Amino acid sequence: MENLWRIATGQDPNREDYEGIEFWSNPERSGWLTKQGDYIKTWRRRWFVLKRGKLLWFKDQAAAETRGSTPRGVISVGDCLTVKGAEDVVNKPFAFEVSSGSYTLFFVADNDKEKEEWINSIGRSILQQSRSVTDSEILDYDH
Repeated sequence: MENLWRIATGQDPNREDYEGIEFWSNPERSGWLTKQGDYIKTWRRRWFVLKRGKLLWFKDQAAAETRGSTPRGVISVGDCLTVKGAEDVVNKPFAFEVSSGSYTLFFVADNDKEKEEWINSIGRSILQQSRSVTDSEILDYDH
């Protein structure tokens, strides 16, 4: 039933958002986080994978490790502006947020160490993505 709801509401990610990313193999970071839903603001535990500038999430670890599976969601880290602690915003320990100009997503890690590691990994990826965009823009201007 949940799959029908996801399809009907257009919640499944566009395949182009993660095409060519072998998320099942050697991610930069992966692990369990609890994520607040986009529409219905419930909290659900999901398996997350950070790879090549994309943060993908799956129902469980087995789905993330299966070639050809479809993630529950994908965000391009290059679109994000900040990643920071958010315990005071959502009133939950080990919470953090990832924000772009148009959305903010909230996550809860299992402990403070995991929270800091996710913030650092996503922050590094934001910087890498912004550098690659800037570098490609400079190259384009030169031609």
